[in-house]
Amino acid sequence: MTKRMILVLIFLGVLFGGIFGFQAFKAVMTKKFMASQGIPPQTVSTTTVSTSPWQRQVEVVGSLQAVNGADLAPEVSGLVAKIHFSSGQEVKAGSLLLELDASEDLAKLESLKAIAELARITYQRDRQQLKDHTISQAALDIDTATLKGSEAQVAEQQALADKKIIKAPFSGRLGIRAVDLGQYLNAGAPIVTLQALDPIYVDFFLPQRSLNLIATGMQVQVKSDAFTGKLFTGEISAINSKVDQDTRNIKVRASIHNPEHLLLPGMFVTAGISVGEQQMQITLPQTAISFNPYGNIVYLVTDKGADAAGKPRLVAAQKFVTTGAARGDQISILEGLQPGDIVVTSGQLKLHNGTPVLINNSIQPADDPAPQPKDE
Repeated sequence: MTKRMILVLIFLGVLFGGIFGFQAFKAVMTKKFMASQGIPPQTVSTTTVSTSPWQRQVEVVGSLQAVNGADLAPEVSGLVAKIHFSSGQEVKAGSLLLELDASEDLAKLESLKAIAELARITYQRDRQQLKDHTISQAALDIDTATLKGSEAQVAEQQALADKKIIKAPFSGRLGIRAVDLGQYLNAGAPIVTLQALDPIYVDFFLPQRSLNLIATGMQVQVKSDAFTGKLFTGEISAINSKVDQDTRNIKVRASIHNPEHLLLPGMFVTAGISVGEQQMQITLPQTAISFNPYGNIVYLVTDKGADAAGKPRLVAAQKFVTTGAARGDQISILEGLQPGDIVVTSGQLKLHNGTPVLINNSIQPADDPAPQPKDE
C-alpha cells in the first residue's frame, strides 16, 4: 500500500507539473508573439500648429432698456369717451391717443371765460374813467386783481380739461391696450405702454478689474437667443460714476442700433466687447485639448524614421499646454507649442505615449472662431 501510494503521488506530481509547465510555456510564447507583433497603429486626424490674429473679447449678459419708455396713465379720473390708437401701433410724439369725457369741465371753462371777459371789460372801462378822474386808483387796482384772478381760473380749468386728453409724449411703439370705450378710469390707471425702440439701451455689469479695458465709444456686439445668428451693433454710451460696494462691479450702458425693432425692453442678451489690441496667437480646435485636473494636454505626432517597409513611423507624444481664452470652436495656447508642431485633433482617447498613429485628415473637427447655428 505504501509503494502504491508513493507511485500515485509521483504520477500526480508529474501530471500536474506537466500541466502547469505547459501553461507557463504557452504564456511565455504568447507574450513573445504579441511583442513581435507590436502595438497596432491608431488612426487620428491632425493639424499643423500656426498663429492667427486674436482679438480679446469680453462677454457679459445684459438687459435691454428703452431709451424712452413709459406706462401711460391719466392724471385725473374720468369716463373713456374716445380711443384713437390700436395695440402695437407705431406713433409719433404728440399723437392723440385717448380722450376722457370732459363735457362738464368744458362747460365750466366757458363760464369762467365769460366771467374773465366781463372782468376785462370792467378793467378797460375803469382805466378810461381813471384818466377822466371819475374813479379812484384803488377801484382800478381792485379791477386789475379781479381780472388776473379770473384769467388764472380760466387757465386752471383749461389745464384740467387738457389732462383728459392723453397724447404720446414721444415717438415709439404702443403695447397692448388696457382700457375699453366707456370704462371709468381712476387717476393713475394704466392705459397702454409706450416704448422707443431705436436705438435701445443694453445695461450690463463688469468687474472693477475690467474698468481699464473699456471706454465710451467702444464697439459692442449684442446677440439674443430669440434671433439666432443675428448680431446687433452699437457702442458704449455711458459708464457709471461709482462701483457697487456689494459686488465690486460697475454698471455700463451701451446704445444699440435696432432699426427693425426686433429687440424689446426687458430681454436679456449677450454683449461682446473687443478690448485691447489684436495679437497673433497659437490657436487649436477645442477638441484637440484633453482637459484634466492635473493639467491640459495635447498629443504631438513625431516622426521616428522609417519602418521595415520604408514607410514613416509616426508615434504620439503627450505634451502639457497652458490654454487661454476661447472663441467659438477655437482655444488659444499660451505655452507648450510652437508653430509647425503637428497636433492630434481627434482620436486622443485611444492614445498614450509611444502609440503608433496613422493620419487621416479627410474629416476635421470644427475650427470656426465665430460659428453660426444652422437650421436642420
